[in-house]
Amino acid sequence: MLYFAFLLLILGLLLLWYTRRRQRESGLPAGRIIYTDTRAWEPIEDPLYDRRTSLTGRPDYLVEVGSQIIPVEVKSSRAPKAPYASHIYQLMAYCLLVENAFTVRPDYGILHYQDRTFAIDYTREIESELHAIMKEIRSRDRRNAVNRTHDSAARCRGCGYRSICDQSLS
Repeated sequence: MLYFAFLLLILGLLLLWYTRRRQRESGLPAGRIIYTDTRAWEPIEDPLYDRRTSLTGRPDYLVEVGSQIIPVEVKSSRAPKAPYASHIYQLMAYCLLVENAFTVRPDYGILHYQDRTFAIDYTREIESELHAIMKEIRSRDRRNAVNRTHDSAARCRGCGYRSICDQSLS
């Protein structure tokens, strides 16, 4: 009987180790997952929406950590040396949406790549930059034509406007 109890203890410790390892690999902070857009578990949650900015978004996860709600964006690619600006601003937009939806400002958001995780601080400065970017995007949306800003055929292949774009590279 003592042998069986010892075996169960070892099995329990192995399961605890495995669970913690998997959680670290997922890039999620320790906390309760309150939202997911991964389509893996349940029907997709409604997107977050901010009336003031007309911003809508679906972070991959929202994790409740203490009194904070932390947005997590999961990227399927390997990590660059530093996160791409577009990924950072996408994550910061989720921070803005979280602040407006839950009336609690997150201190940071998490960008998780295949092989590395970055915690990005949600500062007043980066929030101001985000608002400036959204203002620029809105002003460009009002123009009749927006020129392509890159020379990457791969970006064109993945673009949702490719079928109507007269500047497509693919």
